[in-house]
Amino acid sequence: MVMATLTADDWVTAAYDRFTSGGLAAVKVEPVARSLGATKGSFYWHFANRGALVDAVMARWEQVETDQIIAIADAGESPTERLEQLFAVVAARRSQPSGETTLYVDAAAEGVQPIVARVTERRIAYIAEILVELGFSRDEAVRRGTVATAVVLGMQQLAAGAGDEYLDAIAVGLTQTALAMTLAR
Repeated sequence: MVMATLTADDWVTAAYDRFTSGGLAAVKVEPVARSLGATKGSFYWHFANRGALVDAVMARWEQVETDQIIAIADAGESPTERLEQLFAVVAARRSQPSGETTLYVDAAAEGVQPIVARVTERRIAYIAEILVELGFSRDEAVRRGTVATAVVLGMQQLAAGAGDEYLDAIAVGLTQTALAMTLAR
């Protein structure tokens, strides 16, 4: 029997699946290998060590949880429509596992704090640019972008601690309130 050759992307996909369900602590070489029906030797053909796999998982996280969301939001024609679209997409994805539930807490210990900080700054900057287009000063736009980002992360923490049921009943209202607070003058 000839085994299919695994690619680095196969490993990243399997590791990313573990990340979304269990955070970076779940990204371990042996369990990922088992999920692929592969050996650790196959892993080392593609990656020097776990840290290299974690870096690839973080690149995937940025692409899925930031690049794709920004691309969807950018479909809005006006700054207000882009911001509304951003909030709607983030709210719709709230129930999908993303790995972010523990990422911010674990970032330093996992050696990914610079990546998490850079992605967070991108997210804040994206919101701030829209707010500048709407007439807010740069400083105020950054403050509001930071608060909006913190609200999203806080909602993830509430869902993790209190259960999704807690937020399910009020998610739409929370999203509308967060958007209104971000845009209020």
